[in-house]
Amino acid sequence: MEPPRSFENTPALGAERIPAPVREAALALCADTGAGYVYDPSLAADRARTLRRALPGWARVYFAVKANGFEPVLAHLAEAVDGFEAASLREARAAVAALRLRGKGPGSGGRIAVSGPGKTPEMLAGLARLSADLDPGTGADTAPATGPAAPGDPVGSTTAVVVNAESVLELHRISAAACAAGTVLTVALRVNPERVPVSGALVMGGTPGPFGVPEPLVDEAVRTALALPGVDLAGFHVHAVSGNTDADAHARYVRWCLEWSRRTADEHGVDLRLVDVGGGLGVPFEGGPGFDLERLGSALAELPDPGVEVVFEPGRWIAAPAGWYATRVTDVKSAYGGCFAVVRGGINHFQLPTSWEIRHNFAVLEGGPWPGGTPRPGVAGESVTVCGELCTPEDVLARDVRVESLRAGDVLVFPNAGAYGHEFAMPAFLAHPAAPRATVDSLWSGSPTCTP
Repeated sequence: MEPPRSFENTPALGAERIPAPVREAALALCADTGAGYVYDPSLAADRARTLRRALPGWARVYFAVKANGFEPVLAHLAEAVDGFEAASLREARAAVAALRLRGKGPGSGGRIAVSGPGKTPEMLAGLARLSADLDPGTGADTAPATGPAAPGDPVGSTTAVVVNAESVLELHRISAAACAAGTVLTVALRVNPERVPVSGALVMGGTPGPFGVPEPLVDEAVRTALALPGVDLAGFHVHAVSGNTDADAHARYVRWCLEWSRRTADEHGVDLRLVDVGGGLGVPFEGGPGFDLERLGSALAELPDPGVEVVFEPGRWIAAPAGWYATRVTDVKSAYGGCFAVVRGGINHFQLPTSWEIRHNFAVLEGGPWPGGTPRPGVAGESVTVCGELCTPEDVLARDVRVESLRAGDVLVFPNAGAYGHEFAMPAFLAHPAAPRATVDSLWSGSPTCTP
């Protein structure tokens, strides 16, 4: 783990960059607990709708629960997405609960795709039971959990759960779990292609790694899937990149996924109904242009209708701009030419800047009254490094950011923290209080409503 790169005296963000309801909620949150997250579920849902409008009609948008699993966020997104991508049984159950809360039960307007390179037999048994419980034959929901596609519905509205299988062994485990539950699980075979025409912050395709079936071994995996009684092979899943901000490259990547899937399905007699192209839409943490959705949509609109359901499963692009991490400055120190703002939280709350080695800027909000009789250290017109409360030199959120004024008791607000923030942190280390979460509607001009 390395500290984030230096900002080299770049100015902090202006407070006006933080929406007024978020500023109000951040100050209230930090006055109470010292640190926490502020989310705008309505903004996340609005971004999901924007993405859906930009993509062709054959595309489906799922939200990656791993990015933000907060119940109010999922509940709002359930109205805006076609389904959820989950990476654990707990996430899958949370997704089902969100869809049902919005009257959009799995199999009748919302689906769950389940990913992960190490699904245990116990997890798969739970998924099979979940899928079987959604079958009306057991009286649990409005549609069968699995079954053949209906005309005009490539995957089939009867499909509630799709498992992205990552190995031949996992295919056998999926089949055993499904048969034990008296059902058949719909499967997309995850592929690790030899080459992918795209790059990003993280590349998981064409590189050694635990994800998916390497392309040279796909033939064996497809034959296995077609022979297993508890598996309905509907297509393929390729999630080869994260954090890509090049729309043209992403369009080429999607086209490659479609062409490769069609060719492979035809070679093996697979009834291709589903191609999952993963997520990977990036967010510019350090400024610059964002991902050009119109350009992506225009490029994809030029493709012939693939005749299958094409799933996009972004997390960061939808949720990151809809969240802020706020933390109170507990002390300001100078040591051997360096200036340090120590904050209430740190990587136990917000590990993303350190784990990804990104430069994540912040805004300074003036704090409230200060106790009399004690000094209130601060700096003006200097660069500061923001450090957390943990007793490790790795607990750094931002380095060498120039501030106009910063004092103990002020509040720092980090935008673009709505994805892989709370979920990606290390809250158990040193047993400090966890970061609470609140919600606001930043698009509304009235007073915010905070929901811990």
